[in-house]
Formats: sequence, C-alpha cells, structure tokens
Amino acid sequence: MEKANTKPMIIGLTGGIGSGKSTVAEIFNTLKIPVFNSDLEAKQLYSHPEIKQQIIKLFGNVYNNQNQLDKKALANIVFNDDEKLQQLNNIIHPAVKTLFETWVNKNNLTPIVIKEAAILIESGAAKQVDKIIVVTAPEKERIRRVMQRDNVAEKEVIARMSKQLPEVKLITHADFIIKNDNQHLVIPQVLEIVEKLNNTLIT
Repeated sequence: MEKANTKPMIIGLTGGIGSGKSTVAEIFNTLKIPVFNSDLEAKQLYSHPEIKQQIIKLFGNVYNNQNQLDKKALANIVFNDDEKLQQLNNIIHPAVKTLFETWVNKNNLTPIVIKEAAILIESGAAKQVDKIIVVTAPEKERIRRVMQRDNVAEKEVIARMSKQLPEVKLITHADFIIKNDNQHLVIPQVLEIVEKLNNTLIT
C-alpha cells in the first residue's frame, strides 16, 4: 500500500542580495517546480488593513496619499534601529509563515516546492524547510548587480548587505550551493540538484 503524500519536500532557496536567487527561482519555475516568493508576499502584506494598522501604530504614518507604503521612509526608520527592525519582522514574518503554510497545502500533490527568501536563516524560516540551497556570487559582482538593478549608490548596497548574514556563514547552512559567478553555468547546477532531490524522493 502506497504512503499518502501529505506534503511535498520543501526546499529553501536563499542567498545574499545580488546573488541571483531570483534567477535560480525562475529556472525552477520553468521546470514546473512551484516557487513561493517570500519577499514578494511580504511586500504585498503591507497593504493588508490589519498589518497596515500595526505598522502605523509602531512607526507612524509611513504611507503616502495613495495609501501605498513609503518604502524609503520605513527603511530610514528600521535600518538605523535594530530594535525597530525586529519589531517590523515580528509583524511580517509570522504573516508570511501562515501564507506559506496555506500555499504548501494547495501544492500538496507536487513532489518538490521551493521557498525563496532573502533572510531564510535570519528569520527562522529555515525551520520550515527540508533542504537549503544557497546561491553565491563574489561580493563585488553582487554590489555591481544591485547598483545597476536598483539604481542606488555602492554605500547603500553595502548597508543592505550588513543586515544579512555574510555569505561565509550562509553557506554553513547549505545542503546545496549554486555558484552564480559568471564562470559556472547555472542551469546545469539546478538540474543536478533536482536530480539529487528526485533520487531522494524515490529512495
């Protein structure tokens, strides 16, 4: 008698800012492996009435006249104050966790799903996953990518990086590492990981 598939194998996908984890996530999507984008889901939560109310109570009205979050105003508050950043995380992370659990239940017939999150380890979300993939890239290349992508100064990118785990610590949590350094092809690395994961499911 076959064992019922109660939930898929959950793979965490993370990497420092500018590492290219979103590019890797797109490859998984192309392979028909569902991806939950934690960062995108978190951004959408800011317009949720209950969460908006909590944020205004803690940080003042950081929303513009169109009722949209003023990201820069909020960033100026939380990135200069670790306690306030933790308060914000205490609002957003549990809500994302609940959304993710609902999403997994909807995808319970899929063998493998991906949870993409920039701060998978730091937020404690790693506890929800079975394996972890870390995407790596040289620091100078990561800075260049983010400066180009977000049209920001180098010092701003470095400030964002300082709020994340250093790559050297991040990879200590990795079951798989993808090198996105413009020297190694990324797609073959993803395919190799998928093959290993499928073999794990079979055994």
